[in-house]
Amino acid sequence: MTSILIVGTYDTKDDELHYLAETIRGQGGDVVTMDVSVLGDPSAPTDHSKHDVAAEGGHTIAEAIDAGDENVAMQIMARGAALLAARLHREGRIDGVLVLGGTMGTDLALDVCNALPLGVPKYIVSTVSFSPLIPSERLPADVQMILWAGGLYGLNAVCKASLSQAAGAVLGAARAVVPPDRSKPLIGMTSFGKTVLHYMVALKPALEARGFEVAVFHATGMGGRAFESLAAEGAFAAVMDFATQEVGNHIHGSAITAGETRLTAAGLRGTPQMVAPGCYDLVDLVGWQPIPAALEGLPSHAHNRLLTAVVLDDDRRRAVARAHAERLAQATGPTVMLLPTGGCNEWDRPGADLHDAEGLAAFLDEMRRTCPETIDLREIDGHINDAVFCDTVLELFDGWLADGTVTR
Repeated sequence: MTSILIVGTYDTKDDELHYLAETIRGQGGDVVTMDVSVLGDPSAPTDHSKHDVAAEGGHTIAEAIDAGDENVAMQIMARGAALLAARLHREGRIDGVLVLGGTMGTDLALDVCNALPLGVPKYIVSTVSFSPLIPSERLPADVQMILWAGGLYGLNAVCKASLSQAAGAVLGAARAVVPPDRSKPLIGMTSFGKTVLHYMVALKPALEARGFEVAVFHATGMGGRAFESLAAEGAFAAVMDFATQEVGNHIHGSAITAGETRLTAAGLRGTPQMVAPGCYDLVDLVGWQPIPAALEGLPSHAHNRLLTAVVLDDDRRRAVARAHAERLAQATGPTVMLLPTGGCNEWDRPGADLHDAEGLAAFLDEMRRTCPETIDLREIDGHINDAVFCDTVLELFDGWLADGTVTR
């Protein structure tokens, strides 16, 4: 029977959590309950008590109470809940998770959901769903959220609509999900839509013909999060990280970020990786918000109503190059940095709207100057969207296959 882990503070949200459990059971599912309260107790015992949760993280409820700070106490519970949820999944005792909470519960919910692998259904019912309070770097790649509308205190017709949807959604997802098949070696690749980068059109079938599956991640913040998460798990046989714009987004303060650790997971894991600075010269911003003061006056391109790209000046491009070098310096496995000297996005060609030959030269110069000696730096006489780029990638990859760096 499909089993859903329900997590919440049973001392304050007992009725709502029981309603979720009853709804799931009414649809033929099973439930495992976890109490993450600190001060109070549930109306009936849960499968995993607050004492079990604290102990899983190496603490006690007494320690949480004695901390005298609700933030510290909830972080103690968050650590234990995340570790316990991960163990329950490893042991095959749960198929999905549903967490209910306000800001405190949502903070804990993000840790719990991040502890579970991609493909495990994760649902959060929260009073701050979709809120800017939640930084993108804390969102699991495949989390689902629904606003806990009208649910601050007690059950009512409004909040039951949200709760019942969440119960049905997580149970349905757990029944329908097809977990990632790890029997075929997987290559992780980053890109954008074919308007600006289109090397994947040629590379994907060529790599599949060599016996690999290829997953292409849209590098718009959450895509990079998913990419880095899987790289950290060791899910990739090799990495082709050719759209690293999220690095520049992050260091220049954009809300469209995959976090500080972007461009590090594959290297720290020792996974063979090829890197190219696709769209390094642009910082993507939330299109419906004003351009930040620090970036005002720079040329910009409104991609659509959601996204505006700002074109960086020479100094900011040099900063992006240094950020690439700092992150690549952490790599423990074979790493090749590819530098297309003809440009790194379709809008940056001679005659194109965003072409800046001097800016490209500044980036290339800084990259050559700061790239660690441990990194194989290779310049390509062409544009990132030219055939020569794909030919170079495949030649390098075939060399990795021949010498055993990458295996099928």
